[in-house]
Amino acid sequence: MLYKALYTSPIGELTLASDGENLVGLWLEGQKYFAHGITEELIENSCLKIFAVTKNWLDRYFKGENPAISELKLAPRGNEFRQEVWRILCEIPYGKTTTYGDIAQKLAARRGLERMSAQAVGGAVGHNPISIIIPCHRVVGKNGSLTGYAGGIRNKIKLLELENADLTIK
Repeated sequence: MLYKALYTSPIGELTLASDGENLVGLWLEGQKYFAHGITEELIENSCLKIFAVTKNWLDRYFKGENPAISELKLAPRGNEFRQEVWRILCEIPYGKTTTYGDIAQKLAARRGLERMSAQAVGGAVGHNPISIIIPCHRVVGKNGSLTGYAGGIRNKIKLLELENADLTIK
């Protein structure tokens, strides 16, 4: 059984999902792949502790603070490859960006491979089920272009601006 709660943010309404203990999803309204992979019905229950902790985290984030991802119990659902990509996303520092290619290189090195497909990484990044907290908005194209955000490019820009990220194309 999964539960949901809503959170009103400066970039629109967010849907939070939990298994009762862990956060399993956070989606922006109208996001591509909204609740992708969730087969259970999401039952409204905004009283869960994980939702209170997550809402507090989001309040601080949207005030321009840098709350630690480790404060939250996250359990995103996905295959081993996606899980590994999402762990790398969590390593991207607040206010910084990286490229799909850089993530692919890091993943290849961890797996002892010569190379890894940036497109495959892009697919995993795009299917990130815990937006904002697992910071897929910090991933840009190889020339710094703001491409490929399931929550919409305008929201990606707003999140990066909130973090005072350098948005100049390299």
